[in-house]
Amino acid sequence: MQELSSKSRRASFRWQRRRIPLLELAAATRQLATLLSAGLPLDEVLSSVAEQIDRPALSSALNRAREEVVQGLSLHQALEAQEQIFSPLYINMVKVGESSGTLDQVLTQLADLQENQARTRSRIRAALTYPVLMGLVGSAVLLLLFVFVVPQITQMLDNLGMELPLMTRLLIGTGNFLSSSWWWLLLLAILAAVTLRRYARSEKGSLALHRRALQLPLIGRLNLFTATARLSRTMATLLQSGVPLLTALDISRGLISNKILRQALTDTAVSIREGEGLAAPLQRSGVFPRLLVQMTAAGEKSGQLENMLLRAAQSYEQQVELSIAALLPLLEPLMILVMGSVVGVVVMAILLPIFQASQGMG
Repeated sequence: MQELSSKSRRASFRWQRRRIPLLELAAATRQLATLLSAGLPLDEVLSSVAEQIDRPALSSALNRAREEVVQGLSLHQALEAQEQIFSPLYINMVKVGESSGTLDQVLTQLADLQENQARTRSRIRAALTYPVLMGLVGSAVLLLLFVFVVPQITQMLDNLGMELPLMTRLLIGTGNFLSSSWWWLLLLAILAAVTLRRYARSEKGSLALHRRALQLPLIGRLNLFTATARLSRTMATLLQSGVPLLTALDISRGLISNKILRQALTDTAVSIREGEGLAAPLQRSGVFPRLLVQMTAAGEKSGQLENMLLRAAQSYEQQVELSIAALLPLLEPLMILVMGSVVGVVVMAILLPIFQASQGMG
């Protein structure tokens, strides 16, 4: 029961954290950094930033943190009690900043990281919104066409009293089936969705789906590059702040949603504990891009791992933008072609018997 309660609480915390837009958290973090660099006391800084924030959840969290700081706790200890708002990445970087006396600089790095992640999310969301909306609208139009328009046309064609072309008969059959058995289709769709959801939640199913997500044409490449960019930039930021490699890897792993990549990072952490470097286990995993492995190896040899990871992050962020730019010109014409073809078939199926009837009368 305690384990279930703990899991439920962590899930609730993650859900609440997602309610705080990343850009708002980044703005608050940058304000904290700016005021601290001006030499203001920490409790005054927290109070001032909390007053300027419109979102009640974030404002309340900062006020509670200020109260605990006044009582003698460090900032990272105060934030640990607000894990529904502040991620382990945030808390660990604050802890390192307090230990090194560079809290304002670390908060600036953290704000940069959050803003970068928010930009990447926004670009991906904006790129996929139009094709998804277009697909939904097109599907709705076709459904309405088959359910409401085709039956009326069927009645009109029946009045002609002629043998209908195969294409027209197929269209009429499809329309009749959809109009009379739509609830069976709805039930089947719900059953399929429930089955897929249960499969996706199983260990075997989730691993299979996550592996497939990395193998899809174009989309898989975008998923991999997005995860690689996030991993590289997060680790670079943590290492620059003084976080130990294993801790940085563990925190970064928590930001990766794909289970195949996360398992590879878990195996990498085990290898590092056994005395290996970072590059060799990443290469053995076979799932991360070669450039990341090469730049990681170069960074380990030169003693500039964080700088090389930052360069890798910048490279893959550019690749994400290029992948999005390549994906959109393919998706939009493809969807237009599919929808146009379906509508064209429907129109031809309707017009063919009318043309035949007019020729017969002629």
